[in-house]
Amino acid sequence: MTALVTARGLTAHAGDSVLLDAVDFDLYEGRVTALVGPSGSGKTTAALSLLGEAGPGVRLSGHVAVGGVTVVDEQGPTADSASVLGRVVAYMPQHPGSALNPARRTGAVLGELARLHRPDAAPPAVVAEALQAAQLPSGRDVERRFPHQFSGGQRQRVALAQTLVCRPRVLVLDEPSTGLDTVARMRLAAELASLTSRGLGILLLSHDRDVVRALAHHVVVMSRGRVTASGTPAEALPARSRPDALRHEPTDAGRSPVLEVRALSAHLRGRGRGPVLHSVDLRLPAGACVGVVGLSGSGKTTLARCVAGLHERHRGQVLLNGVALPVLRRRTRDQKRRVQYVWQEVRGSFDERHTIVEQVSRTAVRLRGLAPGDARAEALRLLGRLGLDEATVARRPVGLSGGELQRAALARAVVALPDVLICDEITTALDPAATEAVLAELARLREEHGTALLWVSHDLELLAAVAHHVVVIDNGHVVETGTPDEVLRTPRATLTRRLVSAMDLGTERTAMDLAAPTAPGS
Repeated sequence: MTALVTARGLTAHAGDSVLLDAVDFDLYEGRVTALVGPSGSGKTTAALSLLGEAGPGVRLSGHVAVGGVTVVDEQGPTADSASVLGRVVAYMPQHPGSALNPARRTGAVLGELARLHRPDAAPPAVVAEALQAAQLPSGRDVERRFPHQFSGGQRQRVALAQTLVCRPRVLVLDEPSTGLDTVARMRLAAELASLTSRGLGILLLSHDRDVVRALAHHVVVMSRGRVTASGTPAEALPARSRPDALRHEPTDAGRSPVLEVRALSAHLRGRGRGPVLHSVDLRLPAGACVGVVGLSGSGKTTLARCVAGLHERHRGQVLLNGVALPVLRRRTRDQKRRVQYVWQEVRGSFDERHTIVEQVSRTAVRLRGLAPGDARAEALRLLGRLGLDEATVARRPVGLSGGELQRAALARAVVALPDVLICDEITTALDPAATEAVLAELARLREEHGTALLWVSHDLELLAAVAHHVVVIDNGHVVETGTPDEVLRTPRATLTRRLVSAMDLGTERTAMDLAAPTAPGS
């Protein structure tokens, strides 16, 4: 079998640092090769080399050929690399916001890409095909939306549609399941399996071991820029495991909640148009963790943004110790400190002009009044517990991987010592070791400071380990609540049963499902 892509002796340097050290891998028609490894191991650098591209200040060498065209040689990217973009290889980045133009409607961008890369086909048909393959309904409603009008999981699928509309021979996917609920993740796996059966070669970069087990034919394990293992998923990956339970009793169980949401309704446009949430209630005691789950686009992030004061078009009340919270721009410094929010798409929340440690320590200076030196020392200790050393956090955001930025964003919020911490998909880009570090830090925060967590997540196994109470949202309505055991072991609502049944991705039970993809919207 002839490889579509060959990488031999692929090396990357940034200054004196070695990002890739003589990495080899191949991609074949109709097969999935997965690159796995901790954040910062070099996966994204290796993937970008297929496009003849590298991050700022990164020097490539070695040999990379795509579709018979040399895109990297010993002098770096070649002049021929532009000829393979879109036509032969397409890339979907980890953070979909970086791939979407905020000023252009979805349909206009897809139509332009269709005309550019597939001039022999009718653009409307090509666009509809790409949207369907990315599990988005075709039609005016979706095509007229701007990126900010989609949820995080939906933006991921719009970015996927932009790659598929080019009909490439090789598809590079950087964390494609980030922000997807279990049902959408199962459908994505089924659709990717279908695409490979039709001859597409896929390079999959993922911390989602279940997705890798379900899809990959070959796995390449990386650590610190080197290949440390390779083989089938069974040979290269550790056995499937579940997160350890980290629940403990809330410090004021049975008393007034630290955070309460009463009859909260939210909408996208003025005068109540574009409803997103419908009369949502929840109570969050000090030291407790309430998990919020649902399909992508169900209103989970809107709920989190309302609590954080970022979504202003809402009715109802958000109370902190019984006192109504205004929108963020009207909150006092103490109210801002007491309620902190960690975004799902963190890269856009950092200032590219300042180092990570500066931005984390600044929170302690501004919201807690610490002296700059004390704030920096505390920030470094916290970042270190999260697995980010002093050399890493001395860089600007562009120099960190997605998983490293995710932990830095958490540190920036935790250093405020909040009473309420809103976590929106904060472990999606993390490997198991980094996830354990995050869970340990949050357990410490809850134990020592009584911080309450409002945790939006599609990882039902994770919520089963950390949450006291789970709220299931469907199309803006709360359809089920209860303890993790009640909701996940004996689900009552139809949606909950679908979410729970889709947790089996990566096990033998999913083999037949992946052979028969589910139609979008079903």
